[in-house]
Amino acid sequence: MSLKQQIDQDIKSAMLAKKKEELTALRAIKSAILLAETEKGGGEGLNEDAEIKLLTKAAKQRKESAELYDKEGRADLADKEKFEYEVISRYLPAQLSEEELKAEIEAIISQVGAAGPQDMGKVMGVASKQLAGKADGKMIASVVKDSLNK
Repeated sequence: MSLKQQIDQDIKSAMLAKKKEELTALRAIKSAILLAETEKGGGEGLNEDAEIKLLTKAAKQRKESAELYDKEGRADLADKEKFEYEVISRYLPAQLSEEELKAEIEAIISQVGAAGPQDMGKVMGVASKQLAGKADGKMIASVVKDSLNK
């Protein structure tokens, strides 16, 4: 079942259960998917990688917005963004723990043959593709930097 079909089913379930906040979040996800499909020229829809990128971007936006609202003392808006982040996170692949991420990065470093900090670009290129949606880009960069500086 595609992501779009899954979200359509979840929208129907949220409507029947009268979950207004969840319904709003799901409609935002569906809207982003439809917008991305029309930008690409339509066709058969988005592939799985494009869906993950789209959801990761939306989740990151919600997370950053929630942090901003917290700083500004707007707990009501921060709570709304946090809830939407949780709804979006349901559709993302499970995030790697820091230990799992370090192991993956070490494997990539040995695969690429990186020797030091000057090879960070090589490692990041491969790591970003292999770990897309499984870990935050900042976290990947931090672990790569630490691993190469040893």
